[in-house]
Amino acid sequence: MKLNIKELTLKEFAAHLVERKEPSYRAKQIWQWLFQKGAASFAEMTNLSASLRARLAEDFTISRLTVLRQAVSRDETKKFLFGLSDGHSIESVLIPESKRLTLCVSTQAGCGFGCAFCATAVLGLKRNLRASEIFDQILEASRSLSHDQRITHVVLMGMGEPLANYAETVKALDVMTDTSWGIGISPRRITLSTVGLVPQIQRLMEETKVNLAISLHAPTDELRGRLMPINRKYSLQQLMDCCRSLPIPRRKRITFEYVLLRGVNDSMDDAIALCQLLRGIRCKVNVIPFNPHPGSPYQRPDDAGCAVACLGEVAFQKSQLDRKTTVATKAACHTFGHVFRVGYFAPLGAASDALPLWAIAGAVVLAIGATALAPLVLNRMTDHGFRQWTRAIIWGVSATYLMRAGWLFWHG
Repeated sequence: MKLNIKELTLKEFAAHLVERKEPSYRAKQIWQWLFQKGAASFAEMTNLSASLRARLAEDFTISRLTVLRQAVSRDETKKFLFGLSDGHSIESVLIPESKRLTLCVSTQAGCGFGCAFCATAVLGLKRNLRASEIFDQILEASRSLSHDQRITHVVLMGMGEPLANYAETVKALDVMTDTSWGIGISPRRITLSTVGLVPQIQRLMEETKVNLAISLHAPTDELRGRLMPINRKYSLQQLMDCCRSLPIPRRKRITFEYVLLRGVNDSMDDAIALCQLLRGIRCKVNVIPFNPHPGSPYQRPDDAGCAVACLGEVAFQKSQLDRKTTVATKAACHTFGHVFRVGYFAPLGAASDALPLWAIAGAVVLAIGATALAPLVLNRMTDHGFRQWTRAIIWGVSATYLMRAGWLFWHG
């Protein structure tokens, strides 16, 4: 039986070519055909010799997913049902927005973590996906786009738990993010969602640069244990300690996903407990009203918008958080919804006692101080060239703080 060429790494394939007396650089050319040009056959690879293409066709296959069904909603969100080679099926969702095109991909066929509110949990775990079956979702969805469209963002929030399929997920991420021969999506535009597998979270943040999202959905161990069995293995305390210890760059935040279930986790007390739980973690919370599905005992809140507003208000009052709320108009895969940002000004791993207004005032004071100090400093200098350089530096610092103050005021 022929081997699927996409199951090899670039290094493994280059070694295969060298064994057959072909130059190793051909491997990169072929990888570019597969992942950047979307070639579905070796015959399309026209910068290779005919003899090499024939040998490749004899030795390998090029995998593709089968599109079993495709549905488009009114807002142009596109849902794919892909068939796998062994008869199992997976789902992907393509979400268009004004400045981005996001694909939500699956990492397992089914899921074995049994979250009480999740439709995929009903299926149980069928099997882990291979790396090629993960990134093939991107390649196949891209074939449905026009020439001027391109998938800009990827979220691993579809069927399955990515970190329970760690090796294949990371292998797929390597293909997604490589710019020289891979699909070429920046790690900053890829988000991985997990139920909270603590050891794998730590390893992921050490080995990759993708964004992290955690399915939280409850502010207490008792409630989360009922909704998410994984909480019995890794408690909220362990999960929060892990999040506080992660080497998250200053410009990044952890995303916590919180599905609102009527009468279960949508009370004011829940909102207060959630804010206290996340205090000191630079993060944002995606608050998603539950999407009912057949057989589920849970319901969407009667006034989901009011519940979201309460969460945002409590976040501001109780935890001194950035009160900005962004309402997304398109939602899928428990990913896109109402967002309030938590601890925006908090140093990594520490609680913030400063309100956004203090940061704005501080930036303004520093800018005014630098401007006022400039004449005093310059009058004491005799070298004309040095004075000009100093003036430029002081004005640059002043302008920087003023722009920062303006940015904080506008976005705060």
